[in-house]
Amino acid sequence: MKLTVNGQQHEVDVEDDMPLLWVLRDELGYTGTKYGCGIAQCGACTVHLDGEAVRSCQVPAAYADGAEIVTIEGLGTPDAPHPVQQAWIETQVAQCGYCQSGQIMQAAWLLETNSAPTDEEIDRVMSGNLCRCGTYPRIRAAVKAAAQKMQEA
Repeated sequence: MKLTVNGQQHEVDVEDDMPLLWVLRDELGYTGTKYGCGIAQCGACTVHLDGEAVRSCQVPAAYADGAEIVTIEGLGTPDAPHPVQQAWIETQVAQCGYCQSGQIMQAAWLLETNSAPTDEEIDRVMSGNLCRCGTYPRIRAAVKAAAQKMQEA
């Protein structure tokens, strides 16, 4: 099957029902996307699939055939971070950091669909992304800071 990941074309020979998460990590080397629970309950594996935030642990590879996929590695670069990534750094969101790629991907999708979310909207959309360190207040602050930066740009 053919996948476009972060703008690069890839051909992979995998079982149709292999989770996209394993294709990304094990077959293509995009290890920024994390395995958390395997049942789409924690959000650590969140990527964008044709512009939608999805839990890659539950997306069969065949479903992604021909799709445009963006992982944390494709969202921004160290020299030119995405506004959400920059806000995460400035707000010092991460503690252990394990969930952060999924959090950032979910937040980036939120701001693509809602440029000025309220606290309640942020909490609702981000509620499927769990942080065992409990950085939720900083996550909300970073989303609001990124929204502001994106509106100013």
